[in-house]
Amino acid sequence: MPVSSVIFDIGRVLYDWDPRFLYERLIPRGEALESFLRHVVTHDWHFQHDAGRDFADTSAELAALHPQHADLIAAWGPRFGDSIPGPISGMHDLVARLDHAGVPLFAITNFSHEFFPPFRAKEAALFGRFRDIVVSGEEKLVKPDAAIYRLALDRFRIDAGDAIFIDDNADNVAGAQSVGMTAFLFTGVDDLLPRLRALGLPA
Repeated sequence: MPVSSVIFDIGRVLYDWDPRFLYERLIPRGEALESFLRHVVTHDWHFQHDAGRDFADTSAELAALHPQHADLIAAWGPRFGDSIPGPISGMHDLVARLDHAGVPLFAITNFSHEFFPPFRAKEAALFGRFRDIVVSGEEKLVKPDAAIYRLALDRFRIDAGDAIFIDDNADNVAGAQSVGMTAFLFTGVDDLLPRLRALGLPA
């Protein structure tokens, strides 16, 4: 039976994202930049925002550990949008085709409760196609915890077996599969399209 709904991750599936895109603008390329990204504003540190912590708290803690970088750390909040340089090639066209065909579209994203609202407003043309989006920072649940997928399915009012979930993180894919969803590891639109067509979707 073909699936009837598509659930997307956002970062690195619909939009490119990396702290490097911001800090390359603020630190000359070289070992100083690499050290800063490796030891200061790390992915693990940022994951706290996805889990629901406020930037005011996490930045104060990090600046206390690295006072020489306090100004750079402080830039992360107001300039978070600079870490998202643009869409992933082909994915916005795919979303539009699915939407035009009447396929229900949803998203489950690990994203800060503070950073997502302005980004969603800026990208309203795309996100207006989605019927609902579950944001980890708002729910204080993060992928790959099975609880966030169950919450999303309940809120979306769809059965796990009727949905396809697409994420660039293998652990997140496994989390979706653990609650009964079909899930694909995203590596690019060219790999994704035939997989969706095989499920009967108008991709």
